[in-house]
Amino acid sequence: MKPKILLIGGGGHCKSVIDVIEMEGSFSIAGIIDQKELVGKKVLGYEVVGCDDDLEELFAGFTHAIITVGQIKSPDVRIKLFNRLKTIGYEIPSIISPKAYVSKHATVDEGTVVMHDALINANATVGKNCIINSKALIEHDSIVGDHCHISTGAILNGGTVVSEGTFFGSNTVSKEYAIIAEKSFIKAGSVVK
Repeated sequence: MKPKILLIGGGGHCKSVIDVIEMEGSFSIAGIIDQKELVGKKVLGYEVVGCDDDLEELFAGFTHAIITVGQIKSPDVRIKLFNRLKTIGYEIPSIISPKAYVSKHATVDEGTVVMHDALINANATVGKNCIINSKALIEHDSIVGDHCHISTGAILNGGTVVSEGTFFGSNTVSKEYAIIAEKSFIKAGSVVK
């Protein structure tokens, strides 16, 4: 029997992650954690079963969780949720779409979701609790720190270092070996030298 997983956050990013989890097939979705007033509502057919206050109690029945809150302006909400889940004892797996390509020589850490058509090439390293969004390209020897969002269609050329907590906008391109400071916000369509 597949382990059940709780999804933490019921917005737009959650819908995309549901699609990846259903296609990937390792977990069955136990339900969604969102705001208290949304309990009982459904997201793509999955019920909102509780709010953040229920996480300790729900751990008795479910040991796996994944953060499905998106990240644009700041990584702080995702970082806080990740740390809380770890403190409670949840396992936070990495989830990789079968439509993505991750080199066997690359590393993807816990809590990271790799969306459809993303490519992570040889000797690239992706940290914890990241979003590697649809059609993102992470080239050889690149390093993505913890709690980053590499947006749709973004390109990290070889050896790029993206420091912790960074938002790297859609269709942004980095020059080879670019170094991006912690908690940077790089708007869509930028060229990073």
